[in-house]
Amino acid sequence: MMRLKPLLRYKSALIGISVLLFLIGVSVYTVVTLPFEKAAQLWRAGELTWLDSPRNAAPAWFNLFTSKKLPETIIRDTGKPGPETVKVVVPAGQNIKILRAELSFNYEYDDFPSEINLFFRSSYNMSQPRLTISWIKPDGAKISVKELSVGREDRLFISADREVVRKLNERVEAILKEKPAVELSASAALFAVEDASILNPETITVQKGRYTLLVEGIMFEPDADIDVKLVVYGKVYGWAGTDHLRRDIGIALLWGTPVALLFGVSAAVSIALIQMTIGAVSAWFRGVVDTAMQRVVEIFLVLPFLPVLIMVSTLYKVNIWVILLIVIALSSFGPGVKNYRALFLQLRESPYIEAARSYGAGNLRILLLHLIPRVLPTMIPSVVLSAADFVFLEAALAILGIGDPVTPTWGKVIQDAFYAGALFKAQYYWVLIPSALLAATSVSFALIGFTLDKIFNPRLREM
Repeated sequence: MMRLKPLLRYKSALIGISVLLFLIGVSVYTVVTLPFEKAAQLWRAGELTWLDSPRNAAPAWFNLFTSKKLPETIIRDTGKPGPETVKVVVPAGQNIKILRAELSFNYEYDDFPSEINLFFRSSYNMSQPRLTISWIKPDGAKISVKELSVGREDRLFISADREVVRKLNERVEAILKEKPAVELSASAALFAVEDASILNPETITVQKGRYTLLVEGIMFEPDADIDVKLVVYGKVYGWAGTDHLRRDIGIALLWGTPVALLFGVSAAVSIALIQMTIGAVSAWFRGVVDTAMQRVVEIFLVLPFLPVLIMVSTLYKVNIWVILLIVIALSSFGPGVKNYRALFLQLRESPYIEAARSYGAGNLRILLLHLIPRVLPTMIPSVVLSAADFVFLEAALAILGIGDPVTPTWGKVIQDAFYAGALFKAQYYWVLIPSALLAATSVSFALIGFTLDKIFNPRLREM
């Protein structure tokens, strides 16, 4: 412990420890607030689970660095009454009821929404409710969107409905007596200022103010009811953004932290202890035992580590902890065994070992109490440095598509970004955030490891 106090004198070590403590704090927070089962279930869930989230949205903090204020997602639901959500149902006979619902919101952003969707929850026996959807802009213009009958769980994807898009473009053309240069999206047609600027995609501007979605309809049964949810999707979301499946990338980034640290540290410590034990046994017993162990080490040195790991992961369905065990098994007879063996061969001839043998100490006692404790301090720097290697190994396996398909990790996020073409679509956040976390983890272990190496190896102090 006394030898570790000088660690705090080095600025590099303090930086590394600070970053590592931050990552440990994030890991503890994640485990406590977001159970793994829930995180894995959300990450494996299909797009229908994330329908309230925008697709490919940048992190919300992007608004701090852009001149245009990008929109955030706005949700209004008649099932959750509030000052901006009004729902009135009036009986109009023995079986018929009239519905009028207004879902209002203020829009003060400089860009158009990415999508607009409606979700309906109806209850009825035989006859579906019939609805008329209208859109009221801040200047009072009322736009007829669509008339439809809705089922018990129904949706209207306004932005993807070709009939709605065609109808909105025809309306703009009728008002301005001129066809837009490029077909307007539903979001542009519903949120743009309706003047000559709307005809050119370079000049089109957002009309800011209060918007209202008006839903009027008829229900044909006395016990029928219906609720409407409006989702105006933004272009920024959360602290990490969303992916092509609308999933919150923050879930994978948060759970990727404890997984990366646990995988890296477990692999580094386990492999170092196993290699040190093999080296100690080989150097102490020598003879047939030493020869046999060294031949095994040489066989493992010839085997290509990564191709063997890829082959095993491809042929068998494995999770991240099985991958960890495979990594430990393939690395146990690695080159570190020969390094430890060389150290133990020197220590074997030390006077205190001869003294222990003369006092009748057994082989196991000498190994555990005299040899291994002498080498443990030299093992600490190498363990810290190699932990980063195994963090990157887990990420590399995930990027190659042979990692754990269930566990959300940093490598899995990068793999999804690669297959979705994130860099080609300028969605840099999708790659840069997990890459920055990997780099920060590596740098923290490296700074601590190099400082420990300088402390435990005095010869480095002269360099």
